[in-house]
Amino acid sequence: MNIRSAILPTLLLAGSSLAGAEDGKLFNTVKQKLAEGKQVVGGTIYTSDPNIYCSMANSGFDFMWIEMQHSPLTYEQVARMIWACRDAPAIPFIRVPTPTEGDIQKATDIGALGIVVPMVDSVQEAEDGVTYAKFPPRGKRSQGGGQYGRLWGPGYRAAANDNIMVVVMIESPAGVDIVGEVAAIDGVDVVFAASGDIGSFTGYSRDDPRYVKLIDTIREETLKAGKILAGPLSWRDREGFMFFQGPSEGSLIRDGAKAALAQPAEAMEDAATGDEAN
Repeated sequence: MNIRSAILPTLLLAGSSLAGAEDGKLFNTVKQKLAEGKQVVGGTIYTSDPNIYCSMANSGFDFMWIEMQHSPLTYEQVARMIWACRDAPAIPFIRVPTPTEGDIQKATDIGALGIVVPMVDSVQEAEDGVTYAKFPPRGKRSQGGGQYGRLWGPGYRAAANDNIMVVVMIESPAGVDIVGEVAAIDGVDVVFAASGDIGSFTGYSRDDPRYVKLIDTIREETLKAGKILAGPLSWRDREGFMFFQGPSEGSLIRDGAKAALAQPAEAMEDAATGDEAN
């Protein structure tokens, strides 16, 4: 049985925001791994090609960071990608363009178990991310339709609020100023320190003490609130960080091509022969 379809025991973690899946149904394996103290890594995808999506979703990533803020992807395309690899172990997360009811409703309807909210500069934006991702009584998500039921089973409605994760991205000094309030919101699971944009909005280099102070503030406030701290994969060894955005398909194809071309000729010949045999 695929672990995504299995009914997992309730995580009884005292004082943790990851505890208490309704009726004991926890099928978001990212949430489970984090509750067990494990780090999680997501592969980032911009293309609408289901073959590339499936290759990445089955490669060992814990989740897929489906990029809809900085890509022309449509919800119809993303729905097809998710459905094409519905048995893949990587959980679909979508970075929505904005935390609006329309964007988040579509993302959850097509099966996303993670909503990534970019450019959080106000408490209201973070609260909206939770409100539209959650069914009543916590939120205002309409039951609607979509493929979520076929993906996650008939118990989806009762367990959705405990499985859908909300990731908020702090990308500017304005976001850092209110990060403590944002992290304290019930329903915010993960706070992401957006390393590149914090540098872009401030003009600080990453070794500038002022930059370091901003990142430290995000870390301290997030951990104080008992939430998961996130950042780029290059920060995997930094204290407190548990959730990471990994490379995109473009980077992986480029690096894979370089690695293939660097192999001895005999190994390349064997690989080519294997491809022909398949």
